[in-house]
Amino acid sequence: MNIVCLDLEGVLVPEIWIAFAKESGIPELTKTTRDEPDYDKLMTWRLEVLKEHGLGLKEIQDTIAKIDPIPGAKEFLDELRSLTQVIIISDTFEQFATPLMKKLGWPTIFCNSLEVAESGEITGFRMRCEQSKLTTVKALQSIGYETIASGDSYNDLGMIRASKAGFLFKSPDNIKNDNPDLAAYETYDELLAAIKNVL
Repeated sequence: MNIVCLDLEGVLVPEIWIAFAKESGIPELTKTTRDEPDYDKLMTWRLEVLKEHGLGLKEIQDTIAKIDPIPGAKEFLDELRSLTQVIIISDTFEQFATPLMKKLGWPTIFCNSLEVAESGEITGFRMRCEQSKLTTVKALQSIGYETIASGDSYNDLGMIRASKAGFLFKSPDNIKNDNPDLAAYETYDELLAAIKNVL
């Protein structure tokens, strides 16, 4: 029994925080898990920046409403789901992901949630579990699945390396250079062929 575990941002949709950084004119918010491996540290810092600028959930959701999946992502996902089970495992949040899942045809996603005040200020975040991607892959393996994983960032490496097959996808050069033993692909056709090869 195989199950494919995919990252969301950078793999199927553009990076939400990069889009929001452009929309809000706050360039420092372009920092992502491609730059900072410690997700808790990154999110805590992001929330401080939002607070400084008086920005909340609504402003981010307004940006997300304008984001479309990466060209070819939905077709790739549809074909992959016709072949095997697929789960998106993301460090994003339910409040961000829902409109994007609609555009991708409602695939299954495991993600986290934000704590939001009545004013709309994001006051905190709740991670589903420690090292959520690696933990989820190990849990799937414990109930009889063989996992195949793909992602683009530092926080994807755990699930990629723990799986029977794992691939980098649209990763920046620093991550590819740090992990020369991992196959790295740039197009959905290449990734689909690699996954088919191990199904």
